[in-house]
Amino acid sequence: MKEKFKIKFTLKQTSMLLVFTTVFYGFILYLFNIEENLNRIFFQSIIYGVLMTLFFIFLFPWFMKKLVGNRIDNIEPTLIEGEIVEEEISANLFRGLEGVGGKIFLTNKRLVFKSHSLNIQKGQTNFNYSDIDRLSKRKTAKLIDNGIKIVTKEGGEFCFVVNNRDAQIKKIEDKLLV
Repeated sequence: MKEKFKIKFTLKQTSMLLVFTTVFYGFILYLFNIEENLNRIFFQSIIYGVLMTLFFIFLFPWFMKKLVGNRIDNIEPTLIEGEIVEEEISANLFRGLEGVGGKIFLTNKRLVFKSHSLNIQKGQTNFNYSDIDRLSKRKTAKLIDNGIKIVTKEGGEFCFVVNNRDAQIKKIEDKLLV
């Protein structure tokens, strides 16, 4: 199943964005304009928060689709003989401090992560299903429930960020059970 690049914000993400941008902008206005009327700062920060939230909900996804959409949609892993891609999952793989963007490919033989061309660290990382010791949930930045950790039998740890984490873990677990 070929997964197309898309950015979609949940209601929780949208609400958090609105509150954070409103409070942050209001705080900055207050710091630089201490003599300013608090009511004026309050209304300016609300207007700014709403406008920035609308920008991130509507214009940012469109802009990102134009900028990187084709590069992500057209990622093709290097496969071995007889290998067939059965599932694609958009993901980031942490390599040091860089969150390398790309896709996880679940094939009939292994799990493959292939980066897209906009990363500093490019390339493909392969995991034979038999080499994966365990799969676990993790939090990104110790806050966001969108991480998956793969631990190999050799002790290697690979941390991914995905959307809809529970569904993606189920897909991977189904491949490990075969």
